[in-house]
Amino acid sequence: MSRTDVRIAESADVDGDARIGAGSSIWHLAQVREQAVLGENCVIGRGAYIGTGVQMGDNCKVQNYALVYEPARLGEGVFIGPAVVLTNDTYPRAVNPDGTLKSAHDWEPVGVTIGRGAAIGARATCVAPVTIGEWATVAAGAVVVKDVPAFALVAGVPARRIGWVGRAGVRLVPEGDRWRCPETGDTFVESDGELREVTK
Repeated sequence: MSRTDVRIAESADVDGDARIGAGSSIWHLAQVREQAVLGENCVIGRGAYIGTGVQMGDNCKVQNYALVYEPARLGEGVFIGPAVVLTNDTYPRAVNPDGTLKSAHDWEPVGVTIGRGAAIGARATCVAPVTIGEWATVAAGAVVVKDVPAFALVAGVPARRIGWVGRAGVRLVPEGDRWRCPETGDTFVESDGELREVTK
């Protein structure tokens, strides 16, 4: 596609091999590495980093100074708050056991996968490999070290589930044996630590 369909700030560093979807904006001092794929209408904030080969769906927002390391995978409509970190090294070390400097060939990157519509709050850290389910919310400052179910609200260090949220991001309220979103009226049932939407 032509880069005329996107807005790239002059100070941004976007590799020529990155694919940027139509309508996307990449702001000042952001870096988008080679083979990264951004969907349509994505917004990459000031100073954000998008690693080599990262995949992002349409309508994602990566706020200022967030670090999205490869091989992260973001579904459509994912929100990454300011200064969020998605890690990619399970056993980080600068050197090998023999003291030699580690190179890219001395470790295997692992990624964070984030489902459609999920939101990661400011300064949260997701320690790979973890999967964040669709429409889940990770609270600001949380440290995620295990998978997060769809629609879950997690907080703390380490993050644990403290409630459920709907597609509007609003905390669900209990209503009999179900959960209801006060914003949309959508209802859900909980079973075995997971939430399932009730068909209307």
